[in-house]
Amino acid sequence: MASFIQTTVDSADALTQADWWAETLGWIVEPTDEAFVRSMIEQGYATDGDTVTHEGKLVWRGAAAITPADRIEERDRPRMLFQDVPEKKSGKNRVHWDVRTGEDIDQVRSRLEARGAAYVATHSQGPMSWHVMTDPEGNEFCIS
Repeated sequence: MASFIQTTVDSADALTQADWWAETLGWIVEPTDEAFVRSMIEQGYATDGDTVTHEGKLVWRGAAAITPADRIEERDRPRMLFQDVPEKKSGKNRVHWDVRTGEDIDQVRSRLEARGAAYVATHSQGPMSWHVMTDPEGNEFCIS
């Protein structure tokens, strides 16, 4: 039985999605070792077309991962990988993220909307309330 899973998110623009979610969660985009990328090109394992300059750094095209900064050295750390796919998102996600903020969810909602998220609905059950949102690519998530 596996002891670790990674959440992988199909994206239209993985690098931008990774940046957005890293900021949203207070995580970091995992750093890319530019020397390693260059060595893979020099050895013929990759081409310049497999890379792009993003935020001033040479990175792999079409994929980026995020993780909590304080756990970057852990092998089995929490991790979300964003990867480019050619097809557009269609329909409702069958899986979504519940982001527990510990803050006033109306204020969090406003900040997220200012950064490109969209509000969908508010729900409650007993004393708990949450907002359903979508990220800039339309992936559903909840804040509570």
